[in-house]
Amino acid sequence: MTSRQRIVLVFLCHAISQGGLFARLPDLQQALRLDEAALGLALLGQPAGAIVTFLFASLVVERVGTRLVILTAIPAMATTMVLIALAPSAAALFAGFALYGGIFGLSNIAINVEADRIEATDGRRLMNTCHGVWSIGLLSASLLATLMRGLGVAPALHFGLVVPLVVAGILASALGLVSAPPRAHGAPAKGIRIAVPTTMTLLLLGYAFASALLEGGLRNWSVIFMRDSFSAPDWVDTLTLPAFMAAQSIGRLLADRAVTRWGPVRLARALAVTALCGLLLVVFSPSLVVALLGFTLIGFGVCVAFPLSTSAAARLGDRPASENVAALTMSQQVLLLGAPALLGAIATTSSIRISFAVMLPPLLLAIYLARYLAPPPRKNEEAG
Repeated sequence: MTSRQRIVLVFLCHAISQGGLFARLPDLQQALRLDEAALGLALLGQPAGAIVTFLFASLVVERVGTRLVILTAIPAMATTMVLIALAPSAAALFAGFALYGGIFGLSNIAINVEADRIEATDGRRLMNTCHGVWSIGLLSASLLATLMRGLGVAPALHFGLVVPLVVAGILASALGLVSAPPRAHGAPAKGIRIAVPTTMTLLLLGYAFASALLEGGLRNWSVIFMRDSFSAPDWVDTLTLPAFMAAQSIGRLLADRAVTRWGPVRLARALAVTALCGLLLVVFSPSLVVALLGFTLIGFGVCVAFPLSTSAAARLGDRPASENVAALTMSQQVLLLGAPALLGAIATTSSIRISFAVMLPPLLLAIYLARYLAPPPRKNEEAG
């Protein structure tokens, strides 16, 4: 098995390790009798835990190596899902999400850095394909969650069944993984460095933020949106996530070839417009079918935002790729920190449709800031 094949399978395991968590949020909400605002506060634990981890994730990845992080963090993340499902209170649910966010953050940096290194080594784009397979894994986990909801299986049992599957997959894919050499960079070789954002990572953040906000809002609230807006069985409400992730998966699997043909800027802008159209359909949807179409268009529209911004950050060359990726992702999490609580409060005091409407302006900004996805001049890559 080649390194490209192994890292693609690692991305698949990483997605499956989340166990369809977001599709089971309504069950967790009802079990603890939380309203939307309280659930939004509990969900703050995930970005809070991730932010702390991102500060030092680059240091851990550079010192320990991507392979060891992958082998330990991804199975641990799957185990954390069980703890979340067993949370007896909103405070415990917050703590579970914080632990999950920390482990997710570390594993996220490791897999993306390794994918970028492999991409740099053989000179062929890989990042979008990796994220496409990741989306397929998340789609599969969500479909399993839909089945589990339909069968009345408790979330804790559902997540517990996922753990041995993830462990077996990681051992098969990552145990024989040989880490690729790091990209050349212009940062000092020694010293403890914390992943703080630079001007360029903040500009890339401006592009990626809209899609991250939209994707997070959709995962957290789309099932509840369908439940509150239309009369349909529970399993039908859950179809929003598979529709979104199927479109996202297809878009990402096709994106590496599209980026090579049209360039990252043109592709990113076209897809941002697609996401904008999909969000408008959701906000003004008169029926369940129109809403599903809107969520599907959003999936296509946001498919490249994270992999393209991650690749662009890793290619900057001013410091280790892991540091730029961590700084970009951490900054994104900081901006998203209050999003679940804010969207939950808007849904409680106004309506859940308005919660989705507030995501429209950031998409307009993303269309402009996509210009910074253009590769840096060749001399920057040779500076290290």
